[in-house]
Amino acid sequence: MNSMFTKIVRILLGVLLVSFGLNKLLPSPFIPLPELSPKAADFMTSLANTGYVLKTVGVLELSIGVLLLLKKWLAFALLLLAPISTNIILFHLFLDLPGIAGALVVATLNGILIYKHWSQYKGLFL
Repeated sequence: MNSMFTKIVRILLGVLLVSFGLNKLLPSPFIPLPELSPKAADFMTSLANTGYVLKTVGVLELSIGVLLLLKKWLAFALLLLAPISTNIILFHLFLDLPGIAGALVVATLNGILIYKHWSQYKGLFL
């Protein structure tokens, strides 16, 4: 579980999540928002108008990223990330297909780390 590959994947995913989480929480994003299709833009606007959804996702992404970088509660952090990464893929699959590459990277890195830590999840399936 502590191979150099796993460490690189964990750190890469942690940096991505911290960056995207902070981007959602700061008043002016430091990562430019991509041009979205009209349906995707409407969806994101409705989420932003709730006042809490994007902030909640940002806090979760930031928290999970910090846990990954600090190597604390990894199995828990990866489980928290699973539905988020699934929703990111579904968003891009149905509303913004050209932007799916980043979603696939996050989901793949999450899948690799879950696989590498699978022994910690076995008790959930007994």
